[in-house]
Amino acid sequence: MLDQANELRERMLAKQKKKPDRKTIRKTRVLAITSGKGGVGKSNFALNFALSLVEQNKKVLIFDVDLGFANIDVLLGRTPQETIATMIEKDLAAQDIIEEGPNGLLFISGGNGFNDLFRMDDLKLEKFFKELSTLQGKVDYIILDTGAGLSYENLRFILAADDVILVTTPEPTSITDAYSVVKMVHGKDPNVHMKLVINQSTSLREGQQTADNFKQVAEQFLGKEIGTLGFIPSDARIPEAVKKQTPLLLAYPDSPSAAAIRKVAGEFLQLPVPYKLGLKGFIMKILFK
Repeated sequence: MLDQANELRERMLAKQKKKPDRKTIRKTRVLAITSGKGGVGKSNFALNFALSLVEQNKKVLIFDVDLGFANIDVLLGRTPQETIATMIEKDLAAQDIIEEGPNGLLFISGGNGFNDLFRMDDLKLEKFFKELSTLQGKVDYIILDTGAGLSYENLRFILAADDVILVTTPEPTSITDAYSVVKMVHGKDPNVHMKLVINQSTSLREGQQTADNFKQVAEQFLGKEIGTLGFIPSDARIPEAVKKQTPLLLAYPDSPSAAAIRKVAGEFLQLPVPYKLGLKGFIMKILFK
């Protein structure tokens, strides 16, 4: 894999030297949303968070990289015509697999059963990353909805992203698994920007206390500072929206949870932008993590 990645990196660097991207105005920022375990509402949060950014006049593409268990298309009630899997099978361009969702939100489905992204042969891998790089500058944010936990693929995506949002709940096993993610990622790269979102909190006090305890443990035992973006309350409207296969922000825009997600998005937009290389930097990093 290392020889394959070295060769691909050299090819891409050579192309960038020959054709500098001077016309790009928008710098595409890559954000990974992850969790320590399933069932914490990560994908639902990722979708509605993306829509919140769209409401703030941002161009957003949500990329479902929960390989083998795609959820975003289900939450949208959509059956995508093409996916990452069919892109590789049919030799399609990246633009061919982008679907348009509500309010202009763009999304790419990983495709159920597709879980061999990092085990493709050289030509397919080069094709995939070459096509992905064409999205640079065409959107403000690419949001990666990763799988839960610390799979090989998830770790690669997290380490390469500009920012990481870690979604957890106050439930003890959720907290423990989320901490495991922080510990593993920090051990690989202490400079990864991680922010915490507490989902399904029964009260603001519970959410704040959970976040404070989590941050204290991370700082004490890892020397890792983790900021908090906000708290999403438990809300009966959330499962109702899931059943309707309509995003919460559209099905119940005035619900407490929708308001909380909008607040989280607002906090995120106030964060200083880390100096990264945008989407092309993400691609280079993911090959070597």
